[in-house]
Amino acid sequence: MKKRRSGFTLIELIVVIAIIGVLAAILVPSMLGYVKKSKVSSANSEANTYQKAINSALIELDEEYDSGSEIMTIERVDVDDTEVTITPSSVETEIGKDVVWNKITHFLDKSRKATFKAQCDGGAVKAVAVCANSTYTGTYPSGVVTVDNYKEYKGDYEKALTDALAKVPD
Repeated sequence: MKKRRSGFTLIELIVVIAIIGVLAAILVPSMLGYVKKSKVSSANSEANTYQKAINSALIELDEEYDSGSEIMTIERVDVDDTEVTITPSSVETEIGKDVVWNKITHFLDKSRKATFKAQCDGGAVKAVAVCANSTYTGTYPSGVVTVDNYKEYKGDYEKALTDALAKVPD
């Protein structure tokens, strides 16, 4: 009487591995696309958060110091340093850039780890560009940085801001 062996043959194992390989080849690129889309969307959302925080801070500065409507740009270049640049410099010296930054961070929850530049006009933010990390940049108004062109703006929030400003009607 012959003993019957249980288990899979080599051919069966190779077929299963080939099927798994084909499925992985199909799924991995699409999953990477979803990750990119998510990161771009997150960066644009962060820019929107900064826009709201800066607008709120400008309103408070206008109420307290009568200076919020004079601010033209606000920029943070280094996340490890709270160095914030404000133009015109007369506002920076009159009320202090730390006061402005503290007002902005008061309205930011956890989004304090980004470099950004905001263009303001008449006490309101026209456009914001945020570099959440070295790869993904987001803008307000959104739609400037997309999954198709995010590499063009990689770490370049100046270019993103310029293109966002071009999208804002006069």
